[in-house]
Amino acid sequence: MKNNIRKATQEDLVQLSQLFDEYRMFYHKTSDLSGAQQFLSERLEKKDSEIFVAEDVEKLVGFVQLYPLFSSTRMKRYWLLNDLYVNSNSRGKGFSKALIEEAKELCRTSNSCGMYLETSKENMIGNQLYPSVGFKKYDEVNFYEWEVGN
Repeated sequence: MKNNIRKATQEDLVQLSQLFDEYRMFYHKTSDLSGAQQFLSERLEKKDSEIFVAEDVEKLVGFVQLYPLFSSTRMKRYWLLNDLYVNSNSRGKGFSKALIEEAKELCRTSNSCGMYLETSKENMIGNQLYPSVGFKKYDEVNFYEWEVGN
């Protein structure tokens, strides 16, 4: 599976945008394919995220997107695994785990202290997947959010 995972390029934009749009709809957002394409194109151009794709028979079937952060207390880079998606036809074949392994490799090669992610309590698949690949549930802090306009 590892050889089916690679860094995304601008040439992947059409297929990647379709996957990203499906991912957003999974989280109850309205489909916006052109917005997805614009957003991902900017991420790739500005290199402000790392995107890896899973390929199966020359077709993209999944992706993971990570954003760089920093840990002041550890004085190192930290990665936010913000997006992980594998299309419904390709689930259960190890693509999610392979994408996460690629994300772990990014952590190692960028000399970071690790990565973290957030998922909803209702995401049963994710809540089984993440502990199985070495993530630990962190209950010691409260997570708060502030949104512009509130």
